Amino acid sequence: MTVAGADRIDPSRSTAVPELEVTGVAKSFGAVAALRNASLTVYSGEVVGLLGDNGAGKSTFVRCITGRLHPDSGTIKVAGEEKRIRSPEVARALGIEVVHQDLALVNSLDVAANLFMGREIVHGAGFFSRLGLLKKRDMRKQAQAVLEQVGVKLPSVSATVGDLSGGQRQGIAVGRAVAWGQRVVLMDEPAAALGVEQAQHVLDLIRRLRDQGIAVVMISHNMEHVLKVCDRVVVMRRGESIGSARVPEVTGEMLVGFITGAIPIPDAAQVPSSSERMT
Repeated sequence: MTVAGADRIDPSRSTAVPELEVTGVAKSFGAVAALRNASLTVYSGEVVGLLGDNGAGKSTFVRCITGRLHPDSGTIKVAGEEKRIRSPEVARALGIEVVHQDLALVNSLDVAANLFMGREIVHGAGFFSRLGLLKKRDMRKQAQAVLEQVGVKLPSVSATVGDLSGGQRQGIAVGRAVAWGQRVVLMDEPAAALGVEQAQHVLDLIRRLRDQGIAVVMISHNMEHVLKVCDRVVVMRRGESIGSARVPEVTGEMLVGFITGAIPIPDAAQVPSSSERMT
């Protein structure tokens, strides 16, 4: 396993090809169409806010991208190549990670165990590796390196997760995504239910991801957070991507208007050109 940073995407490279390009995704549950025409493009070193009212289809869209759900139609391209993401394991192998709103942490385990959950380092090879004897010292050493890289300060990587603060727990979830998400990190309400100081720390972590050349997609209902860290937004309504706008050109009131339909939003197909992304 390579700890985050060793094979990190170079943010100075050409960004003519998006890290993630999702087009025309549809997903129905019986007679209910959760997604009708959901599309999204995000480049290396870019933070895109995925906005929409409750029930707009944002979380379902993310689950389709990360293999938790299988779309009925549409295409997903990673670094320009079309992929069939049939499971979360396939998504992870492609360098796509997700930070769930519930964080998906196990409170009874320590920090290192949570960071390596499902990817544990074990002793030996062959039969002995199947015994599942963990190389805890190596896991803790690499966990410490990951958390230092993303600026997460914890009393110890041996600390039990259930004893940590909300901001620290959020940092662990982000750190896990950084460790394994070599291309794209998707975040579902990453600063929800956090205090002002803790939320600011999460926003700082998102900026660190962007500066390391990671493509970030952030679902959020907090327009202040969107304005602080996002480069661009994509707005969804009734399972469809209805438009995209560059954050420096909008206000919080405009974003709310886009979501509710009170203000028209540019065509969703309008994305930054490669020359614009390099400036």
